[in-house]
Amino acid sequence: MKFVKTHLEDVLVVEPAVFGDHRGWFMETYSEAKFHEHNLRYQFVQDNQSYSAVKGTLRGLHFQLNPKAQTKLVRCTRGSIFDVAVDIRQGSPSYGKWFGIELTAENKKQLLIPKGFAHGFMTLTEDVEVQYKCDELYAPECDGGILWNDPDIAIEWPIDVTPVLSAKDEQAPLLKDVQHNFVY
Repeated sequence: MKFVKTHLEDVLVVEPAVFGDHRGWFMETYSEAKFHEHNLRYQFVQDNQSYSAVKGTLRGLHFQLNPKAQTKLVRCTRGSIFDVAVDIRQGSPSYGKWFGIELTAENKKQLLIPKGFAHGFMTLTEDVEVQYKCDELYAPECDGGILWNDPDIAIEWPIDVTPVLSAKDEQAPLLKDVQHNFVY
């Protein structure tokens, strides 16, 4: 398992070792011991899975407020997505900056998104499944979001389509209007 730093402090790309032969392949998608070797100490308590039928489906940008903030370990197990983390920690040198990566069933990469970051993804293919681990249970009273195309964040989404959004995501506020409690 390889841990690759990104330009956003604490956001990591996790590349599992994949072992293949004539039967197929095997990989560890998570190892507490290997995470601990890299001083990554999370107790994941919930696994989530989403399915998106249509290319261009956009989910996000989502976060949970403290005290129920979540660290997520995200992977795409069918199709492909452009996965994004946005730093929303007040006082961070990278506040409002984003990192994006293509996660696919083929490349098997994962994105570790710590507390204090908003998360979203756009599907790049039809029939996409995404799975992610969380270190905190879902808490609707702490649910928050930021508009996917906030011009101050200026995410460069990789496909030029009108995204398929939920009603909640269509009406999400801009980062400058969001009340949140993340401090760097």
